[in-house]
Amino acid sequence: MSYNTFGHLFRVTTWGESHGPALGATVDGCPPGVEIDEGFLQVFLDRRRPGQSKMTTQRQEPDRVKILSGVFEGRSTGTPIQLMIENTDQRSRDYGEIARQFRPGHADVTYWQKYGIRDYRGGGRSSARETAARVAAGGVAQAVLKALAPGLRITGYMVQMGEKHIDPARFDRDEILNNPFFIPDAAAVTEWTDYLEAIRKGQNSVGAMIELVVEGCPPGLGAPIYAKMDSELAAAIMTINAVKGVEFGEGMAAAALTGTENADEMRMGPDGPVYLSNHAGGILGGITTGQPIVLRFAVKPTSSILTPRRSVDVAGNEVEVITKGRHDPCVGIRAVPVAEAMVACVILDQLLMDRGQTGGIRGEIG
Repeated sequence: MSYNTFGHLFRVTTWGESHGPALGATVDGCPPGVEIDEGFLQVFLDRRRPGQSKMTTQRQEPDRVKILSGVFEGRSTGTPIQLMIENTDQRSRDYGEIARQFRPGHADVTYWQKYGIRDYRGGGRSSARETAARVAAGGVAQAVLKALAPGLRITGYMVQMGEKHIDPARFDRDEILNNPFFIPDAAAVTEWTDYLEAIRKGQNSVGAMIELVVEGCPPGLGAPIYAKMDSELAAAIMTINAVKGVEFGEGMAAAALTGTENADEMRMGPDGPVYLSNHAGGILGGITTGQPIVLRFAVKPTSSILTPRRSVDVAGNEVEVITKGRHDPCVGIRAVPVAEAMVACVILDQLLMDRGQTGGIRGEIG
């Protein structure tokens, strides 16, 4: 199996390469009658689109999405939705020198070891360019969630870039879309800009930490063992290029807590249990509690840098590799809308599975 598909009932198959004529996604399992158009999907793609500031790759792609099937007169038909995004600004000549060399930190060497062939132009399928298709598919998921769970809201933002952290005391959700870093801290933008500019001019790159919050997610989604909400979300996030770690709620910090500190106590409210804290990140036993789902993930520094790195080539010769081309000095920036898309797909998939198993029935409390 090639494993280009994810999801159970809401299934997404992505296709295409970084320097091919186009890339896209086939979305199957979308309920019929949902309002979807290219303009709605384009909003999400525009957030991920490259070349919008000097903080990201200067590859100029309009990323205009086309709906080829599955939508009629502005509504989903219940049949597969085919989405296509044309590549228009490939510069394959930038990669000629590394056709037989393996870039350190990239998937070049593992793709060669597995398949004995690789598309060296921008990394082919291993390129972060593939994530444009996921964002388009995530837009479809967002459209369905808007209809089935109108109170649900997915918000992603950066909380760390290299040695720079946001100040939680200055958290302002309205600022997330007002700066190129997706950070909720207007006062930090200038400092972060200067920091990343110095990294870029030094022919280097830097990692990042992104946090996502899902508000309005109903309780009861997820399964106790092999389709836990947190395991499905973690698996989806880990498929994003350069992600090296995922945590929920207190995450790794829970190792330093005691049981009395970590357990989220409850009191009875007018509509059911009210939690006094959210150390669990909105998920208990793999099932959502109704509290906000809180997850964070770490993104490694971009491996494509102009600083010479030691490596080997296909013949086994030791070489020095300089990766030319246009690359993100911090790939974590554009990972924010990609992660939101993956989370939307997982939440919708879990919602559809829950409706199929339980019909939405919930155990009453009080």
